[in-house]
Amino acid sequence: MGFLIRTIVNALALAAAVWLLPGMDITGSTALADSVGERPAAVIAYLVVAIVFGLVNALVRPLVAFVSAPITCLTLGLFAIVVNALMITLTAWLSGFTPFVLEVEDFFWTAVLAAVVVAIVSAVLGRILPDADRARD
Repeated sequence: MGFLIRTIVNALALAAAVWLLPGMDITGSTALADSVGERPAAVIAYLVVAIVFGLVNALVRPLVAFVSAPITCLTLGLFAIVVNALMITLTAWLSGFTPFVLEVEDFFWTAVLAAVVVAIVSAVLGRILPDADRARD
């Protein structure tokens, strides 16, 4: 259940970033849109990209955060935004191998601002939505 909630939170955070930033877009398979309709295809596209984003954050981000720990400490944590922007860019590259593609125009403005938007939306939704660990207490 926790995985599903985190995936939905990631999808909503990415949707907010796509909505706010003109340099980001998530496109889906036209064959799927023809068979199920535009809205369900868009929801599926956001969920698939959110799963890829979750996998990147779970598998790659800890290694990158560990390697970049000295510069993150030196910049008082601001380099973490760059690490998050790298994860969004990596997600965009990996999603290119699926029928659902996250497009990021440029790294500096689009990916960095998307990292800020995703972090804020994820934090707000993380406080609002129930957590599996808190539900058991």
